[in-house]
Amino acid sequence: MLFSQMSLPAPLQQALSTLAFEQATPIQAQAIPLILAGEDLLASAQTGTGKTAAFALPLLAILSQTPSQAQSPKALVLVPTRELALQVHQSIQALGQFTSLSAVVIYGGVSIEAQCQQLSAGVEIIIATPGRLLDLHRRGAVNLNEVAHLVFDEADRMLDMGFADEIAQLMALLPTERQTLLFSATLDDEVLSLSHKWLNQPKRIAVSPENSASKDVEQRVYAVDSERKFALLCHLINKGDWQRVLVFSRKKVAADKLAERLSQQAISARAFHGDLGQGVREQVLNGFRQGEIKVLVATDVAARGIDIDALDYVVNYELPYVAQDYVHRIGRTGRAGKQGVAVTLYSEEDALLLEEVEVLLDKRLPQQWLPGFEPDLTKADPNPKRHGKAAQKRRAKRRGQGGRR
Repeated sequence: MLFSQMSLPAPLQQALSTLAFEQATPIQAQAIPLILAGEDLLASAQTGTGKTAAFALPLLAILSQTPSQAQSPKALVLVPTRELALQVHQSIQALGQFTSLSAVVIYGGVSIEAQCQQLSAGVEIIIATPGRLLDLHRRGAVNLNEVAHLVFDEADRMLDMGFADEIAQLMALLPTERQTLLFSATLDDEVLSLSHKWLNQPKRIAVSPENSASKDVEQRVYAVDSERKFALLCHLINKGDWQRVLVFSRKKVAADKLAERLSQQAISARAFHGDLGQGVREQVLNGFRQGEIKVLVATDVAARGIDIDALDYVVNYELPYVAQDYVHRIGRTGRAGKQGVAVTLYSEEDALLLEEVEVLLDKRLPQQWLPGFEPDLTKADPNPKRHGKAAQKRRAKRRGQGGRR
């Protein structure tokens, strides 16, 4: 669908033309009409699908056509991190450049007095992290009584970072009569519980996930016994003189432990996950960007906030439980036409997970052995059921359905 076919006011059409945005993405084509119609929305969409404009455009359209004194905010966008807050604010500023609407971005780690001053001038839209917004409310610097539109952006990541209590406190400050929009990359039980609690008969939409890897990413699978994964990782980093390596772990505790072990081997490494404070995350990311930290060990949810240029290596220390996450992981390298390498350290207990990835990609990922790290083939298969007839039938059925589970 073309933006020119949508019911968006002239100032927004002018901004879209200036930005050379003509064709709506799938999430925008589905979400914008529903939001303009006043519906609550539960949307499953990954980063990079155009989800910010999917909620920003209709909110700007509604607010620009609603008389306001701009004393109290009418729209609130809650985000998990400073990085995302700045990105959303930048997008709203660009899309609303020909309107008279004002937007303020609120996050921790900077002067709260300056933010109080910004809010005192009056504002229609606030983009905020939950903790700092609560601090400002306690100071009497912000009134949320007139918020008519609430957006949860990357709701799963907010919950992963432990913002459930702050969200509950903020919800008690908002009017019950409002439009609520929830965007999340995953719709797990926690996110669905949040939606059941705070959304009113939401329309549900989803964007089909990407199921292919970039041609600019070389995918390698090294077979190794699980107890030798760490030694192989150190070998690859040291022998190849790898710099700025993003290593994926499934759990926060495991990420902490792996980063600590790497540091003990004189490989500068830090963990990156939702339990770290905002200031610590910024410090770690800056150190990684500047080359002071060689290895970043991240969880899948936290890694969505990482935007690093010239990232040459991604390592799957553990394969993800969800095959789609593999595509997102390796998509962190091989960007902007540059070549990247995605390495998977594979042991026999990962067999079923690797099969899921291969089904999704519709291609085999040949395993390689590195001299000195060959797997012990005399060990018993930890997943004997994967060879059974039932398992074979399930895999054949998935392949016949194009890899969908």
